[in-house]
Amino acid sequence: MALVVTLLGGESTGKTSLARALCGHLAETGLTAELVPEHLRHWCEQQGRAPHAHEQAAVAREQARLTDEMASLHGVDIVVADTSPLVIAAYSELYFKDHSLWHEALAWQRRVNLTLLMGLDLPWVADGFFRDSPTVRDAVDAAIRRELQAAGLAFQTIHGLGQARTEQALRAIGRCLGQDLTATEPSLTSGRRAWSCDKCSDPACEHRLFSGLLARNHTGDARP
Repeated sequence: MALVVTLLGGESTGKTSLARALCGHLAETGLTAELVPEHLRHWCEQQGRAPHAHEQAAVAREQARLTDEMASLHGVDIVVADTSPLVIAAYSELYFKDHSLWHEALAWQRRVNLTLLMGLDLPWVADGFFRDSPTVRDAVDAAIRRELQAAGLAFQTIHGLGQARTEQALRAIGRCLGQDLTATEPSLTSGRRAWSCDKCSDPACEHRLFSGLLARNHTGDARP
């Protein structure tokens, strides 16, 4: 089975751009990396609207199915999924006050090798039909963090612009594989668990934490 990496976050957090950049860079290292696009966006494009409350579960399950199917293919080393059922569960809670999707989404997420949560340091950009507001983005981020932390699921928050963001993600993937995947920095100790900031969603706060962890060569989660 392939190593499965999921990118989590609300709208306009750079998931799609990062997913494409990661697959491109990983291919240059000789690894076979496949991208699983965001099924929710595909669904909205096909239907010309957002899913209703009763349609959310099917969209979430299809995202999981597509990721699992890609991971099972022979010869695929890494699967980069541009979102997971957790994001859809967050939208269901936010828009419909429906908490029923969290249990199944978290159960699926437990089987994922690496969970990367997008930081909120990118500017929010309107996207017509698909994006609502920075407030919605922040609320989705808060809901995902809350559920990941409550479930005890490790994740790493990714910050920065362009190549800086890509290299943070590559270092995290490299730790899972036990090899250096970045072009500019030496490899870090393999086997390190991902950390998370459980205090807030402030990107500056998380950036300082991340820098401090690297400087001290700290290992382990940031959760108490």
